[in-house]
Amino acid sequence: MSKYKNLVEKLREIEEEAKILVEERIKEFKNLGLYGTELDLFSELSFCVLTANWSAQGGIKAQNIIGKNKFANLPLEKLVEELKGIGHRYAIKRSEYIVENRKLIGKLRSILELPSTEGRKILVRSAKGIGWKEASHFLRNTGKLDVSILDKHVLRILYNEKIIEEIPKNWNEKKYLHIENLFFNLSYEFGKAPGETDLYLWYLIKGKVEK
Repeated sequence: MSKYKNLVEKLREIEEEAKILVEERIKEFKNLGLYGTELDLFSELSFCVLTANWSAQGGIKAQNIIGKNKFANLPLEKLVEELKGIGHRYAIKRSEYIVENRKLIGKLRSILELPSTEGRKILVRSAKGIGWKEASHFLRNTGKLDVSILDKHVLRILYNEKIIEEIPKNWNEKKYLHIENLFFNLSYEFGKAPGETDLYLWYLIKGKVEK
């Protein structure tokens, strides 16, 4: 029996009720990837920086309150104040990352045009506060559905379902690709793209579809 069978069955149970929400979110992602300006893309990269060890809900709040122009232009001290004001746990360090990542404005579109495996490596290498999970998050949120976002919630359910033997404490390329391949197998059995399967998993875990 496939080790993915039990989790696939759970996903099937919520598939119908989650479908409209998932499809709406994926449409948003693809529109951002196709039509977003460099500032729109940088705002999404900043969102991915902010959500690490925080929350998607907090990142969305930051995007709405701060806005893409401030992410791209606000002096460091002012950006720190803004993030402290919305309650970010690591306002100083995340602000430093966002300011340093401004060097990527004007290059993000070209990164998206690369195959996901290549674009992700560039992001991990060149963007501050962006590791394998965050780079995958950015790519998925800009419409690239052939990557997996292996955050703690997803890892925990994979572990509980005995799909992985342990939850990694840190990432390198080899570890990430190994577990991502297992996630790809799950997605194949579920019949969805990996980036889409992730949204159904989130609905299974939290009863809502974030980003």
